Amino acid sequence: MSDPLAIATRYLATWNEADPERRRRLLADTFSDDARYVDPLMRGGGAAEIDGLIGAVQARFPGFRFAVLGTPNGHGDHVRFSWSLGPADAEPPIKGSDVVELRHGKIANVIGFLDQVPAAA
Repeated sequence: MSDPLAIATRYLATWNEADPERRRRLLADTFSDDARYVDPLMRGGGAAEIDGLIGAVQARFPGFRFAVLGTPNGHGDHVRFSWSLGPADAEPPIKGSDVVELRHGKIANVIGFLDQVPAAA
């Protein structure tokens, strides 16, 4: 398995990329063609749908950035990490944890959990 921190950092860089063309390149480099994503609020399959989910989050939370919380870990083809989402200059109001499954070095499946969400989010 590759370095869990590197995997989590690359994954969140994809979610932070606001330029659609660069984000699509990151998706192609980081995710398998048939990758699947699911969390309590949304789900998608394939690069185009996951790209749409990322764009929707960016539209809903303009100026917010994802960051790794704590130390990612993993075993076999799985990586688990926690993250925050918020403005750069304030305590992040949203926190979660994701488990990713790798296939041939790329993310094939993501299961996301929301650990802290404001009532109005």
